Amino acid sequence: MKKVTLLALAFIFLATGAFATGTKSLLTDTAKTKKVKPAKVQYTCTMHPEVLSDKPGKCTKCGMALVKKAPGKKAEKMKM
Repeated sequence: MKKVTLLALAFIFLATGAFATGTKSLLTDTAKTKKVKPAKVQYTCTMHPEVLSDKPGKCTKCGMALVKKAPGKKAEKMKM
């Protein structure tokens, strides 16, 4: 009878440990999800792509209106 009781306690102990480990991994997976930040809008001059601004306005070099810069795209170099 002692062996059966010890085996039952061991099984309960192992099942509790497995459940606790599974719950912990679920919580950490939820905590690891990242929130997507909106892309930062930048404005640039069409004639002077090195001029950048966080808000619309005029180019400091030529006075042209700044336009929205496409996110993730680099300025194209002119081929001659």
